[in-house]
Amino acid sequence: MKIFHGWRLVGAGAALQVLQGGLMQQSFGAYVAVLSDERDWSKTALSGGAAMMSLETAIIGPLVGWLVDRFGESPVIRAGVLLFALGLIALGMVDSIIGFYAAIALCSVGMTLCGYLAINVAIIHWFERYRARALSAVGLGVGFGGILVPVVAAFMQAFGWRATAIASGCLVLLVGWPLGSVFRGRPQQAGEYVDGIAPNAAQALPYAGSEPAASRAVSGPQVAEAERALARSPADTLALSAADEARRGFTLHEAMRTRAFWLLALGHGAALLVVGAVNVHAITHMKEGLGYSVNAASLIIMIMTLAQIGGVLLGIWIGDRFIKRRIAALAMLGHFLGLLMLTYASGTAMLVAFAVLHGAAWGVRGPFMQAIRADYFGRRAIGTILGMSSVVVAIGQVAGPLVAGVLADLMGDYRLGFTVLALVSLAGAWAFVAAVQPLHPALDERGPRAA
Repeated sequence: MKIFHGWRLVGAGAALQVLQGGLMQQSFGAYVAVLSDERDWSKTALSGGAAMMSLETAIIGPLVGWLVDRFGESPVIRAGVLLFALGLIALGMVDSIIGFYAAIALCSVGMTLCGYLAINVAIIHWFERYRARALSAVGLGVGFGGILVPVVAAFMQAFGWRATAIASGCLVLLVGWPLGSVFRGRPQQAGEYVDGIAPNAAQALPYAGSEPAASRAVSGPQVAEAERALARSPADTLALSAADEARRGFTLHEAMRTRAFWLLALGHGAALLVVGAVNVHAITHMKEGLGYSVNAASLIIMIMTLAQIGGVLLGIWIGDRFIKRRIAALAMLGHFLGLLMLTYASGTAMLVAFAVLHGAAWGVRGPFMQAIRADYFGRRAIGTILGMSSVVVAIGQVAGPLVAGVLADLMGDYRLGFTVLALVSLAGAWAFVAAVQPLHPALDERGPRAA
């Protein structure tokens, strides 16, 4: 039986996420803890590395989106794999904070090119009805990557952080390069259909993962009802033209003029305030503030990662059944409660509660961020839309680790910084609740809303 190529893309994307999550994104905190001791670099200085990764995403995100829309995912991903590998190898050779920043910058550019943006654009083009399911499955890669954190920490203890970084770079090149070749073309070019389902068969299947009918206006299943309503108007030809324009999706300019674009970016950025701070500082907080060893703290991160995997699996099940922005808002409450548990932990039980709440919230919410945007704005310019969104979202990625690091240096512990970030996550929950799906301008101006 032939396997739909879209699922091969999902597998390759998940594998690339394992490499990034396990060897850098979620292991960065282990590097911070070790380098802080060995090199006597401040937490603020080391947090600057995480901020640099996020800032780089903001700077080149729109360019990466344009490159993917223009040239396809495969060449962009392969270039990213090469740069990511070289960055890790360079990290193993640094002797100064400037060299550290340079290596992290190289890693960051590589991860942006071969990371979630390029992978998710490919998935969005191959899936519609099962989009949330496919993107959540890719998100499993980030979760499974987190399981590598204790392995990376143990490798550091046994062989040193330099050997760990160099070996990680070699692994990225060996595994990541062939994965880039899996990303090729669009379903029509490969003689397949979106979701692997012929159009006549797709019409008979239910589509439950969207907003109420009154705001549908982007994808094929969503436009169908609007198309029928518009066709009943006196100007049938003009109405059908508007529906066809809506089916193509939003341009970048049209998307940026909607309230939903900015609310989604605000909610996503608030989430990454918490995620970024935890990734960079949680191990150090448990080590210095709570008295745990790096290995013991890494085990808590592994529990968090297992919970994240559970959250992704839950997202696979519910993502195409319920309204995604409401699920994302509930996940923000999980981030809020989880970070408070970490901040004021008085024992292992509270740390486990943090790991479960934060990990599950991250796993459910993360893949939905791009699925919501694709549902709202369509495929027409999705690469550039995701790229421009990353500029706004990167503010959260930059600010989270910096706020936590600076306040830890000033106050002597992470309590104030983590508490502030937890409260910001509540604002993110509100943003997702308020981010109602927009109507396409063509329908809004030329005809009635779908009933």
